Amino acid sequence: MRSILMTMGLMAAGAMSAQAGEAVTYQADGAEYEGYYAAAGEESKGLVLVIHDWDGLDDYEMKRADMLAEMGYNAFALDLYGKGNRPESVDARKAETAKLYDDREAMRTRILAGLDEARSQSGGEGEAVVMGYCFGGAAVLELARSGKAQNVAGYATFHGGLTTPEGQSYSSDTPPLLIAHGGADSSISLDDAAGLAKQLEEAGVTYELEVYSGAPHAFTVFGSDRYQERADEKSWMSFGNFLERNLAGDS
Repeated sequence: MRSILMTMGLMAAGAMSAQAGEAVTYQADGAEYEGYYAAAGEESKGLVLVIHDWDGLDDYEMKRADMLAEMGYNAFALDLYGKGNRPESVDARKAETAKLYDDREAMRTRILAGLDEARSQSGGEGEAVVMGYCFGGAAVLELARSGKAQNVAGYATFHGGLTTPEGQSYSSDTPPLLIAHGGADSSISLDDAAGLAKQLEEAGVTYELEVYSGAPHAFTVFGSDRYQERADEKSWMSFGNFLERNLAGDS
């Protein structure tokens, strides 16, 4: 884990290496999407699917995928918006996320297409872990509730939306969940986190909920005014442990 922390510190300081992966164009429901694949340098420990936040797939998720590859995992950062669609304004980002919140079936279809492409790139049909940030964290939970993903060993959400839409629920066979939440998050409340924990307890789902004191929303975003190194490092360490426990290393 010490090497992970060293990597985090270098990245937070701006001493970042060039991207190690490559852009991948793929299809979802008849449209083109562009993801990013980073392969483990040696024999892979397993596959990780990364879901982007509300501004679409960009350098941030690519860096996270590269970090996962350095840790020994094949990583694929999917695209939920479509090739070339990377909204820059707040209004445009709100509009893109609203489209998918209003059409949950489309959201699930695009995530599953990304998971299929991730497996195609990694050359395996083994288990995967699905993780995401902010809007991507909410998308992770959407997939977890759906039960439609095959061979998923776990789900992880970082400062993501935690509420459950009316009519949805978690089944008892939902794979383990890791929930990383900022105690000072003004967008997603502690009540939301507690409410999710209550639902998961009632459903009998294995989960871990970590709350980092003083951490605001988007506390993992390098270089932003919300970045909190302590919470970022702790959550990344917890995620590394989560991967070690739940992935069999056959992807």
